[in-house]
Amino acid sequence: MNSSVQPAQAPALRWSLWVVLLAAAGVFALTMGTRQTMGLFLGSLNTATGLGLGSISLAFAFGQLWWGLTQPFAGAMADKVGTGRVLLAGIVLVAVGTFITPLMTSTGGLIFAIGVLAAGGAGMAGPAVLMSATSRLIAADKRGIATGIVNAGGSFGQFVMAPIAGALMLGFGWAGAMQILGLIVLLALPAALVLKGNALQAAPAGAKPVGTRAAIGEALGDRNFLLLGAGFFVCGFHVAFLGTHLPGVIALCGLPVQFGAWSLALIGLFNIVGSVAMGWAIGRWRMKSLLSLVYASRALAVLVFLLAPKSGTTVLVFAAVMGLTFLSTVPPTAGLVAKFFGLGNMATLFGIVMLSHQVGGFLGAWLGGRVFEATGSYDWVWYVDIVLAVGAALVNLPIREARVVRATARAVA
Repeated sequence: MNSSVQPAQAPALRWSLWVVLLAAAGVFALTMGTRQTMGLFLGSLNTATGLGLGSISLAFAFGQLWWGLTQPFAGAMADKVGTGRVLLAGIVLVAVGTFITPLMTSTGGLIFAIGVLAAGGAGMAGPAVLMSATSRLIAADKRGIATGIVNAGGSFGQFVMAPIAGALMLGFGWAGAMQILGLIVLLALPAALVLKGNALQAAPAGAKPVGTRAAIGEALGDRNFLLLGAGFFVCGFHVAFLGTHLPGVIALCGLPVQFGAWSLALIGLFNIVGSVAMGWAIGRWRMKSLLSLVYASRALAVLVFLLAPKSGTTVLVFAAVMGLTFLSTVPPTAGLVAKFFGLGNMATLFGIVMLSHQVGGFLGAWLGGRVFEATGSYDWVWYVDIVLAVGAALVNLPIREARVVRATARAVA
């Protein structure tokens, strides 16, 4: 009986489905939740350092880019040396980077703390590694809903951490609040034990895994993979702009600062619904069609927000609608990568797609600050966001969901 257990099944026998999901979702909740509250500290950092919104936005934007750049390498490391070790290092780096941020007084210092340490650590403990580990440890028929739940963990973290950060700022000041958040991230460390393992366990019995370089070359030569990455670029632009600048947008509406924290929290809360619903929908409709629907919905929601009167109710409803689509792109994107190329190099290949996402994130965070400094308004960023969202909805439609036949398999045939 034991000899028939496939390598990919063995870890799942040691941990139940819900333990795996709790570990992966918990890591994402603590790392993503902490990163997504950083927009609340933007004004305080500007006042304390006097560097200007553009310079501070550059640090946040670099963090978006670096978070993406680390993920293909973190994925390759996880595929080879094991997920647990990569997560351990990533969690510690997020904690250290967040803790020392209040001590930084220059643009270079903020880039190092926010953009290199905290963002790099979050990339190592990010979706590429977590989605791959979850897919490896869970049965195929449950992967859709499982990735939706893990993705919802990041949203739950944002929902919980934004109000906590706001309360800590009132009780301990902005610097003390940020350092406490850094320490809270360390609660994710036990998850490294649950999620340990590597890509060898995802390979069918007797099959030799495809090398990292060969897998990357094959993916980059595939039109479907490139179209998927192009759409995900737009997702990054949108998410980073909202996460970094939505509190500033709301402040320009003349509303109290609490609305900024509530809006971020609502985005997190409603993304839980959106992520779980997307995980359920993956098993029923084409993933490319679901992605097109999400991007089109974003374009429509932003257009309505721009035309609507800016009241407290308006911004909270807008935040809730954005929450439904905020990170619901992740489960179908991860699902398509796995469907195209299998699980053996999923962390690496999804990491490349996440890099495209974060290049968009860099532009969303950075341009938000630059456009505001130049015009005194965020309107032009919103216009660009609408155009990009429509483009992303269209670019996903030509994707073919039939699984790619690997070049190595064709050669054998």
